[in-house]
Amino acid sequence: MSLKKSTIYDLAKLADVSASTVSAVLAGNWRERRIAEATALRVQQIAEQHKFNVNRQASGLRKSRSGLIGMIIPLHDNRFFSGMAQTFEKLARERHWYPIVVSTLRDPALELETVSTLISYRVEYLLVVGATDPDSVSRVCRNHGVAHVNVDLPGTQATSVISDNYWGAQQLALGLIDRSRALRSSKRNKAFFLGGLAGDYATRRRIEGFSDVVRERFGSIEPAQIDACGYESDLAEAATAALYQRLGGLPRALFVNSTIALEGVVRFLKTLPHDELTQCSFGCYDWDPFASVLSFPLLMVRQNVEGLLQEAFGIIDAGSFADRKIIEIRPQLLSL
Repeated sequence: MSLKKSTIYDLAKLADVSASTVSAVLAGNWRERRIAEATALRVQQIAEQHKFNVNRQASGLRKSRSGLIGMIIPLHDNRFFSGMAQTFEKLARERHWYPIVVSTLRDPALELETVSTLISYRVEYLLVVGATDPDSVSRVCRNHGVAHVNVDLPGTQATSVISDNYWGAQQLALGLIDRSRALRSSKRNKAFFLGGLAGDYATRRRIEGFSDVVRERFGSIEPAQIDACGYESDLAEAATAALYQRLGGLPRALFVNSTIALEGVVRFLKTLPHDELTQCSFGCYDWDPFASVLSFPLLMVRQNVEGLLQEAFGIIDAGSFADRKIIEIRPQLLSL
């Protein structure tokens, strides 16, 4: 066997079992086949000893099934998307599927290229997380008969499971205003929104929730109170510095739209005396436990990653892909 690549039949002969038993053990569904654990362990040990790997593409062609489930995400650079990847892998492996996670760098062309590549490897299902153009991804999936679910950002061509961004933004805005105190300067006695892109669905819904609360509490909101400056920390740092200069100090409350933007905000705040930070209540629509070590109190919105993906996998388990509805999962407001 050392002179040629091991086959499933070689392993079956060495383990003194049938080829179908070896196949079930390597596929991870031996318990459903009621194969003894001792037998499964023996097959696994022999497979490892002879460095045997299943050819998923060949297996998929034979069975019209590959056991692969894919997920595309925009980036790996924050706790939300990295947590999404980890939870996705856990839920996939509980179902004896083989998870593949690929970042598409918020690039619509790369999203389509990546999805086409995953389809060429015969993924059976696809979770489309935070896609910039989910409907274009849906068209590619439909053309190849690949069942899929949108997560985090909605589309019109497939069922979408998303955070309730409007409700979460309302809760954060209310918490910030309740925590803040009135400032003498009329320019500074206001709440401001910073970060994200106004064209993004999630940012747009958060701006709507924030704006409705500000109108309810203060009677009106001005366009200058919204600065969707982008996601990059450098842009957020520059926007915070410009706001500070324009107002002559920090505002009454600052709603930051992501932890990436918060990094830039904090870099600017480090240049200020600590007493100035007490003039403003800070909040972030995103969550990272390391924010608890900051030198000022912070409200954060923690999105329910487990809830989002449990719902998405529930749709896959039920095979209910035709509804094309939007399911919203409420996040949690945390005080750090």
